[in-house]
Amino acid sequence: EVQLVESGGGLVQAGGSLRLSCAASGFTFDDYAIGWFRQAPGKEREGVSCISSSNNKTYYADSVKGRFTISSDNAKNTVYLQMNSLKPEDTAVYYCAADPYDHPSLNQYEYDYWGQGTQVTVSS
Repeated sequence: EVQLVESGGGLVQAGGSLRLSCAASGFTFDDYAIGWFRQAPGKEREGVSCISSSNNKTYYADSVKGRFTISSDNAKNTVYLQMNSLKPEDTAVYYCAADPYDHPSLNQYEYDYWGQGTQVTVSS
């Protein structure tokens, strides 16, 4: 069965960095698109970044462009989100999600499988 497990969240000061990981199992990783989403209390879920595991095309929300980098390691069935220059407004639960049709999107409704999320907290 398809499983996605996020890790790497934590507490960091503004300006710091974190690297999130999304470990996938139960499917052929390089046939999927993988997205990162986040949701803060009282806010809508927001698409952050996504990648096609087959061709490595990447996309970013304007709010994180230039600060975050998504990458994949197909041999490890893992997608990463390197987050630099973190801001308090980046505080949220971060989720990874998988799209078996491999069309990367920042729209959450394009994704069929979701992890449980990892908390990122950025202090000012």
